[in-house]
Amino acid sequence: MAGSGTEKEMTFWDHLEELRGTIFRSILAVCLFSVLGFIFKRQLFYVVLRPASDDFFIYRLLGWHFDLQLINVEVSAQFFVHLQAACGAGLILAFPFIIWELWKFIAPALYKNERKAAGTAFLLASGLFYSGVAVGYFLVLPACVQFFLNYTISEEIQNTITIGSYMSMFTSTVLMIGIAFEFPTIIWMLSKMGILNRSQLRKGRRYALVGVLVLAAIVTPADPLSMMIVAAPLYLLYEIAILLCSKSAETPEESGSDA
Repeated sequence: MAGSGTEKEMTFWDHLEELRGTIFRSILAVCLFSVLGFIFKRQLFYVVLRPASDDFFIYRLLGWHFDLQLINVEVSAQFFVHLQAACGAGLILAFPFIIWELWKFIAPALYKNERKAAGTAFLLASGLFYSGVAVGYFLVLPACVQFFLNYTISEEIQNTITIGSYMSMFTSTVLMIGIAFEFPTIIWMLSKMGILNRSQLRKGRRYALVGVLVLAAIVTPADPLSMMIVAAPLYLLYEIAILLCSKSAETPEESGSDA
């Protein structure tokens, strides 16, 4: 990779070797943090199981009440739930390192101005990812638990939730929303590279709103409350991305019409 013209030209196999090293180090970091999840099982599941408790502060704040007793019906389920939780925690904790590894891999292919923008974008990516994880954990997951636990098609059917079912919802909700929060970073990066500008993003607001709603429906169980909880900050981030975007490549007519 030699975007700036100063680095030594690399062959395809050199690039492949660099990519292999990037992937290996990223996986190793996830594994090391996952091991910590196994070691500190009590602390890990204190965090994981708090949204399943009726005294979780969000429920007390909103006045929500329910009775959830998690059960296990399979011999090996608790081990695999621990494995899933540890791997999820490993991915979350290792995310900044993974971003750093990706940055080191692509940086040599960028020109100086692109490299500076990409470095900022990768720092932004970590902050947005953890913001998404927090939204998923403190808002969306409790809303999903409240909605689905109280939803019944008949009073004769009791909701008995397995630990595996809860863990699947926990992992998919928290991680997917964390990843979904990355899209403003992509928009900002494309802007800095001259592919997008502020005027184009303003004109695309209606499409962005539709895309945000579709994305929210994908990463949540599609109940209206959790969809809105995800869609609102995502669209707000889109508007923030517009403010951060460069005005370059805008014509005076475009700037005047969008003012």
